[in-house]
Amino acid sequence: MTGTPDHADHPGPQPHATTPEHPRDLVGIGIGPFNLSLAALAHPLTELDTAFYEQHPAFHWHPGLLIEGATLQVPFLADLVTLADPSSPWSFLNYLKTRERLYPFYFAERFHIQRAEYDAYCRWVSENLPTLHFGHQIDAVRWNPERDLFEVDYTQLDTDGEAEALGRTHTRNIALGIGTAPHIPDPLKPLAEAPTVPVIHSADYLDHREQLLTADHITVIGSGQSGAEIFLDLLRARPTGHEKIHWLARTEAFAPMEYSKLGLEHFTPDYTRYFHALPEAVRDGLVPHQWQLHKGIDTDTITAIHDELYRRTLHGGWPDAVLTPGVSVRTAGRVATTRVELHLEHLQQGTRSRLTTDAVILATGYRERPLDQLLAGLDPYIRKDSSARPRIDDQYRLVLDPSVTGSVYVQNAERHTHGVGTPDLGLATWRSATILNHLTGRNPYPQPQRTAFTTFGLHTPDRPTNTTGRIGEQRGNLVRLKT
Repeated sequence: MTGTPDHADHPGPQPHATTPEHPRDLVGIGIGPFNLSLAALAHPLTELDTAFYEQHPAFHWHPGLLIEGATLQVPFLADLVTLADPSSPWSFLNYLKTRERLYPFYFAERFHIQRAEYDAYCRWVSENLPTLHFGHQIDAVRWNPERDLFEVDYTQLDTDGEAEALGRTHTRNIALGIGTAPHIPDPLKPLAEAPTVPVIHSADYLDHREQLLTADHITVIGSGQSGAEIFLDLLRARPTGHEKIHWLARTEAFAPMEYSKLGLEHFTPDYTRYFHALPEAVRDGLVPHQWQLHKGIDTDTITAIHDELYRRTLHGGWPDAVLTPGVSVRTAGRVATTRVELHLEHLQQGTRSRLTTDAVILATGYRERPLDQLLAGLDPYIRKDSSARPRIDDQYRLVLDPSVTGSVYVQNAERHTHGVGTPDLGLATWRSATILNHLTGRNPYPQPQRTAFTTFGLHTPDRPTNTTGRIGEQRGNLVRLKT
């Protein structure tokens, strides 16, 4: 294909090629957009021996939420590489070129692309990068103090997800990109786990959409973008006057996401550095109050919902749709075997009510996957804060005991130390470039010194520049010999 990167000169190491005498420089655990960005930017750095492992058989990005017409909330420039290296062959624009779609995209004049297109773009990168190994489940990570290496045990899976072979790789450094997991509130966990009860997380929405549309009454819980998109999709599919949908949320309003130009500067490296330098207690107090920066609804979706509701009033009457913010679900239970009873409380009124429904969709967001089980072998070395969370430095590394000479970089597990921009796709390339600059010690991806018009503090004290990366520390003259 025209424009596809040529891999003939970079066949990539095989999963079983490493030994303690010839370890890798970096092993990535998990292949979501963030580690995929890291792998794409690492690809041209020929001095690095890298491999990335993922238990799923192929790349898929939130497949249950690829609703037709749903768009990313960041511009297409927030792809895997462009904001760090606009000339990279792994850019979204080069993807379009390989598909002979560059001119149609040009005339479409779209700054925000559809989620399905972003998923297809990432899958194209994942299918062409030679350092990615799907169907590999990571079982354990340990530090070997005698060899100054990490040992990573994995199980190779067959096409059915069954164990096929065991393996081990050795590496000087690790990049954790295991992502987030759907969050189900405690009152609804027993219902969601019961197969006969139609209570699903929004992550699985499209898998159950046809079944959900047959339900007499549907309840959507959650006021973020996913909840809004699902409510709109269901509304459009239900007959006028017989919609029978409730949309409930804990937030005080179905509020728009902060999308002003200066508001967006909270998603710049400048703000990330400012946030990281704040005291732990201040950081913890800030994050809950910044929900509208990342948990609101884009104005186009809010407008589309109102337009659809308004259209249904044109011939008199109101749609049978109830939108109620400021409500929490206290408890929930089954009625017979196929209905659900939600016990609700209005947070401002202090009133309580019950709602019986035939299906519940939980647009209740995601939580960072706990690292405890995967990193159990490293627990004695991990330094933690006053809330028993891993401390993470400004190079996106777990703070480890000084006896550990390798680095464990984290991707999307550092909101408590780096702020609301942690899961944002627009900061993916910055974080990847920061990791690779530190790892190589030679600054292959120069970073801008300033990225926001806002100055977030009264002063910005000079921060020490880390000029020695892990490769330089551990391999001496590797860079000089191989470049």
